[in-house]
Amino acid sequence: MLSSISVQEKKEFLQWFLSEYQLKRRECVWILNYLMSRESVMANVHFVEKSMYCPRGMIMSTHCVDDAPFRFYKENVVTTDPEKTFHDIRLNQQDELYIQLNFKSAMTSPHYAAVLEENPFIPKHLKSNKEYRKLAARIADESIAIYQREKLLKAIDLALDNHDKKQFEILTEKLKAYEQPLKQ
Repeated sequence: MLSSISVQEKKEFLQWFLSEYQLKRRECVWILNYLMSRESVMANVHFVEKSMYCPRGMIMSTHCVDDAPFRFYKENVVTTDPEKTFHDIRLNQQDELYIQLNFKSAMTSPHYAAVLEENPFIPKHLKSNKEYRKLAARIADESIAIYQREKLLKAIDLALDNHDKKQFEILTEKLKAYEQPLKQ
């Protein structure tokens, strides 16, 4: 089931994505900018994996990956022409549009994870195991916790270097409070 990602969250993600990555086809940038400029269209946009299984799916790739630059799937038709796709999007604004973005580190990007939705059209035999998803989520949570702890430790080191006793005490208390739930 698709979750309810807000239009604003989708726009913010696309703005981040376009500032960080360069798409292989410039027309893809035009399409994404068009989507961002139309809230009614953006409300029907869903970021998913394996969009080729969707009734109306689009795949866009950046220069940093070896995937095909662009594909648009509509029922049993596939095109590599972004201009035809743009016209389809413009003429069928009320239809759901499923977008797969191929870029380096996509599966570890917290920005992408925030807007990524489960694809309801993937055949059952291709769906990933729920246990693997739980494990991946736990690993991501642990990675974030490790990063935050290291950041706190660096701040504590800096407070020590600056002989800032007050800041040191504040940060060590934060570290203690932070590590308490991790030990349980």
